[in-house]
Amino acid sequence: MERNILLTIEYDGTGFSGWQRQPDRRTVQGTLEEALSRVCAIPVQVDGTSRTDAGVHALGQRASFHGDFGIPVERIPLAVNNLVSEAGKDGDMRIRKAQLVPEGFHARYDSKGKKYRYRIHNGEEMPVFLRNYRYHVRGALDAAAMCRAAEHITGTHDFACFQAAGGTPRKTTVRTIRQLTVNESAVDGGRLIDIDVAGDGFLYNMVRIIAGTLVEAGQGKIPPEAVPGIIASRDRRRAGHTAPPQGLYLTEVYY
Repeated sequence: MERNILLTIEYDGTGFSGWQRQPDRRTVQGTLEEALSRVCAIPVQVDGTSRTDAGVHALGQRASFHGDFGIPVERIPLAVNNLVSEAGKDGDMRIRKAQLVPEGFHARYDSKGKKYRYRIHNGEEMPVFLRNYRYHVRGALDAAAMCRAAEHITGTHDFACFQAAGGTPRKTTVRTIRQLTVNESAVDGGRLIDIDVAGDGFLYNMVRIIAGTLVEAGQGKIPPEAVPGIIASRDRRRAGHTAPPQGLYLTEVYY
């Protein structure tokens, strides 16, 4: 009997060339499909909610697949996780949950929104074991200015200024940002600044450009009150830089 399965997946993006399957490159989708095909004993193709870039991490990526296979749904995570593990250590991708969903459900097209976290280490020195998981910004950041800039981004706008070239063309660049917060905490050697952003959808590199824009606001390069004009201009050149991939985490997908 055909079954439709929704997976919740986490992965360390450091060793992957992004989510999307590519020939001769190690990707999350390719690794997942290979393991699922072996576990289910049928060819499996998964549809992921977000096509994360190389180096980007996920705590709550979602993907769906369907097929006629014998393994109980609840056994899929354990079987796949064991398969992708290496000798003596766990793998850098893990299925957190597998659940049966109605026929016709699609992980990407039925998504109502996503939430991301962008993590910054603000200090002169970056701990070596954090280099793949934080954006290192040396000069002091004004978190209050970043918060004021974030207030102008929240809401429904045409976000063309936060879209990088090279992505899949979209019918519209209008999106709704439901939440955008900046939180800071002290860590050894500096501060940890977390940017949490949730919305109904995101353009190519949108979250990383928002993060870069907020960093420049924190550096005094972009006045917070200039953000509405930047958005209204629809001009990518007026927004901040594209923050690097290692600070970005897909944390949740909404249905």
